Amino acid sequence: MYQVLRPSHSTFETLRGLRHHLRWWGQPRADTPPLWLLHGWMDVAASWQFVVDALASPRLCVAPDWRGFGLTQSAALPPQHQPPPYGLADHYVFADYLGDLDALIALVNVRLGRPADAPVDVVGHSMGGNVAMLYAGVRPQRVRRLVNLEGFGLPASEPAQGPRHLARWLDELQAHAAGQITLKTYRGLEGVAARLMKTNRRLPPERARWLAQHWARPLDPAAPDGEWVILGDAAHKVRSSQPYRLDEVLATWAAIEAPVLVVEASDDSLAQWFPRGEHSLAEYHRRLQVVRRYRIERVDDAGHMLHHDQPARVAALIEAHLA
Repeated sequence: MYQVLRPSHSTFETLRGLRHHLRWWGQPRADTPPLWLLHGWMDVAASWQFVVDALASPRLCVAPDWRGFGLTQSAALPPQHQPPPYGLADHYVFADYLGDLDALIALVNVRLGRPADAPVDVVGHSMGGNVAMLYAGVRPQRVRRLVNLEGFGLPASEPAQGPRHLARWLDELQAHAAGQITLKTYRGLEGVAARLMKTNRRLPPERARWLAQHWARPLDPAAPDGEWVILGDAAHKVRSSQPYRLDEVLATWAAIEAPVLVVEASDDSLAQWFPRGEHSLAEYHRRLQVVRRYRIERVDDAGHMLHHDQPARVAALIEAHLA
């Protein structure tokens, strides 16, 4: 099992009607803003442990579990309900992540004795990187530095696709209601670790076992060698009702005032996800040109989960940019 160098602790905050889980590392410093770490789709806040351990200088880091992931609730559940199952949400809207992040940052700032709108540093991976880019454009004065780890965005949608998109969304809502959209279970902790290593061939077994205990949990706590379920809501697999409107995204990116560090892995994730060319690194780089101040760094011998594959390199890039 991986040996943690910098232990974390958890707090729970009820905001926007949901009980949110926050994972904390380090102690606050008057001269340093908190560093927010935003995880990706079907991931959890604990995913940042390896990067936090690799930071040369300890600082206060805060990582939320997004709604419907980890230990944060889904929508429409009473605060005492513990996931999983997550329950009554049948799909997720991206704007809600922005609303959650905005409320959480303000609350944590006040708890730390800072103004609610005091600027913070933000690092986001994948879906979290997309949220971070949008948030930095919507609230430009509240983000001091931004690091985007493989938050590429999505293929552009056209207005003519609207009816078909919404029809597919309705079909998926029906499928979810019928119990046809589910998440797989895995046999014991080792089964979860094997699943993580299958997805990421570079993930060492000791890190996979450590992540597994935070990424999933046994369906029956009294039978830890039985089936384990991912700490994620299957409703996340239902497409959003909102098409990806590239013109709005680019207008938001253009409003970012913070310097942006864009980090990519040597494996081309976009080519794997969109082999027909619906989206590509070249297209992503073209989109980035609307950002006022950005630079691109590449991490060798790494895939999409680059913060697991090369945490020391990722940590060094983050620290250099934040400085």
